[in-house]
Amino acid sequence: MVKKRFFPYRRRNNPLQYSSLNDFTKTYKKLLEEQLKQSIDQLSAPSIIKDAMAYSLSAGGKRIRPLLLFATMHAFGEDPKKGILPATALEMIHTYSLIHDDLPSMDDDDLRRGIPTNHKVYGEAIAILAGDGLLTYSFQLLTKMQKEFNGETIVKAIEILSQAAGPEGMVGGQVADMEGEEKKLSQEELEYIHIHKTGKLLIASVLLGAVLSKGNQKQLQQLTNFAQHLGLAFQIRDDILDLEGDEELIGKRVGSDSYNHKSTYPALLTMDGAKKELDTHINKAKAILSELSLDTGILEAITDLVANRVS
Repeated sequence: MVKKRFFPYRRRNNPLQYSSLNDFTKTYKKLLEEQLKQSIDQLSAPSIIKDAMAYSLSAGGKRIRPLLLFATMHAFGEDPKKGILPATALEMIHTYSLIHDDLPSMDDDDLRRGIPTNHKVYGEAIAILAGDGLLTYSFQLLTKMQKEFNGETIVKAIEILSQAAGPEGMVGGQVADMEGEEKKLSQEELEYIHIHKTGKLLIASVLLGAVLSKGNQKQLQQLTNFAQHLGLAFQIRDDILDLEGDEELIGKRVGSDSYNHKSTYPALLTMDGAKKELDTHINKAKAILSELSLDTGILEAITDLVANRVS
């Protein structure tokens, strides 16, 4: 297991400092939760679809994608609060994907984040529409960023997020995941699934933070590489928790990957091999951060969180 490192890691003078990841997380998760609620409340739509969308959004979760966006903006010395709308959009897209993943035609799960899945509460049709609503509404939110960002930056943000969520990203990864069921995949094939199904949205989270902070091309490429290693580490840890995790902490059925006949890193590499692969990607992610002339302390702490998470 990768050992935790602690604050502060300071790369440069940053007017917005935090004593710990917990301090940073508490500040921006509260801001995010308020914006998620407000965004749903202000919709002019049937109450049942608003309720279904809010149900899955309010179920909790790590909020890792919005936190990565906020942390990247902080690394550049930008005020993370300026990223609240794209952070909200990220969480809506992630939540939509979970609602659809849980459907009977996909993974057929009964629990998500420790509560009944959306379709178990609202029925399959409303669950599908709740996911559709969250996906499309996320892009509507991005068009409302004119107060903080110019048109070129907004268009770039929409491009990054739509590519990450669409057939070249998360959707493509989900298709490859389904087609790989009951097959023995190579490590390369498994990495393709995880880079697209999980990694692309994590990469987009970091990239959005960098673009909103006017990062240069070299920084964007370095941060993309960092986020790709982080995304693979996140999924490897997920595979490990599916076998070794506590169902109460994870909030869903343990062993669901085996039940659904999915290829995983422990199945392919053994549990010890999977843990070594996790360490490799975590160390590579940290090495990239160490090369950046930015205040990467919070990004490093999030990397440790991914390596050691129990849920």
